[in-house]
Amino acid sequence: MFTIEHDFDATVITLIDEGADPLEEDVTILAFEECVVLEQEDPLSGDVVRISLSMGQLADLAAALDLPEGSYRLERPSKT
Repeated sequence: MFTIEHDFDATVITLIDEGADPLEEDVTILAFEECVVLEQEDPLSGDVVRISLSMGQLADLAAALDLPEGSYRLERPSKT
Protein backbone atom coordinates (compact mmCIF):
# COMPACT_ATOMS: atom_id res chain seq x y z
CA MET A 1 0.00 0.00 0.00
CA PHE A 2 1.14 3.55 -0.59
CA THR A 3 -0.14 7.09 -0.26
CA ILE A 4 0.58 10.20 -2.36
CA GLU A 5 0.24 13.77 -1.14
CA HIS A 6 1.11 17.00 -2.94
CA ASP A 7 2.62 19.63 -0.64
CA PHE A 8 3.65 23.17 -1.57
CA ASP A 9 7.23 22.29 -2.56
CA ALA A 10 7.25 18.47 -2.74
CA THR A 11 5.31 15.36 -3.61
CA VAL A 12 5.27 12.99 -0.63
CA ILE A 13 4.90 9.25 -1.20
CA THR A 14 4.67 6.87 1.75
CA LEU A 15 5.28 3.15 1.18
CA ILE A 16 3.58 0.98 3.79
CA ASP A 17 4.80 -2.60 4.27
CA GLU A 18 1.80 -4.94 4.36
CA GLY A 19 3.78 -8.13 3.78
CA ALA A 20 4.25 -11.05 6.10
CA ASP A 21 5.91 -10.57 9.49
CA PRO A 22 8.41 -9.16 10.23
CA LEU A 23 7.20 -5.89 8.72
CA GLU A 24 9.60 -3.08 7.82
CA GLU A 25 9.08 0.55 8.86
CA ASP A 26 7.22 2.85 6.43
CA VAL A 27 9.38 4.57 3.81
CA THR A 28 8.62 8.21 3.02
CA ILE A 29 9.80 9.65 -0.30
CA LEU A 30 9.92 13.43 -0.67
CA ALA A 31 10.26 14.46 -4.32
CA PHE A 32 11.51 18.03 -4.74
CA GLU A 33 12.44 19.80 -7.98
CA GLU A 34 16.19 19.35 -7.38
CA CYS A 35 16.40 16.07 -5.43
CA VAL A 36 14.56 13.14 -3.89
CA VAL A 37 14.82 12.31 -0.16
CA LEU A 38 14.04 8.87 1.29
CA GLU A 39 13.26 8.60 5.01
CA GLN A 40 12.76 5.57 7.24
CA GLU A 41 12.71 5.26 11.01
CA ASP A 42 15.39 3.03 12.50
CA PRO A 43 13.39 0.68 14.75
CA LEU A 44 16.34 0.20 17.14
CA SER A 45 17.19 3.85 17.80
CA GLY A 46 13.95 5.58 16.80
CA ASP A 47 16.00 8.00 14.65
CA VAL A 48 14.86 8.86 11.14
CA VAL A 49 17.48 7.88 8.56
CA ARG A 50 17.58 10.12 5.45
CA ILE A 51 19.11 9.49 2.05
CA SER A 52 19.20 12.26 -0.58
CA LEU A 53 19.47 11.44 -4.28
CA SER A 54 20.22 13.98 -6.97
CA MET A 55 17.99 13.83 -10.03
CA GLY A 56 20.92 12.23 -11.92
CA GLN A 57 21.24 9.51 -9.28
CA LEU A 58 17.50 8.92 -9.45
CA ALA A 59 17.68 8.52 -13.24
CA ASP A 60 20.55 6.04 -12.79
CA LEU A 61 18.52 4.06 -10.24
CA ALA A 62 15.48 3.93 -12.54
CA ALA A 63 17.66 2.68 -15.42
CA ALA A 64 19.44 0.13 -13.19
CA LEU A 65 16.18 -1.57 -12.26
CA ASP A 66 15.89 -2.93 -15.83
CA LEU A 67 19.53 -3.72 -16.61
CA PRO A 68 21.61 -6.87 -16.09
CA GLU A 69 24.66 -7.00 -13.84
CA GLY A 70 27.48 -4.66 -14.93
CA SER A 71 28.83 -1.10 -14.83
CA TYR A 72 27.04 1.63 -16.76
CA ARG A 73 27.10 5.37 -17.43
CA LEU A 74 24.03 7.13 -18.78
CA GLU A 75 24.60 9.77 -21.43
CA ARG A 76 22.75 12.93 -20.47
CA PRO A 77 22.05 15.82 -22.82
CA SER A 78 24.39 18.74 -22.24
CA LYS A 79 22.90 21.95 -20.83
CA THR A 80 23.55 24.77 -23.27
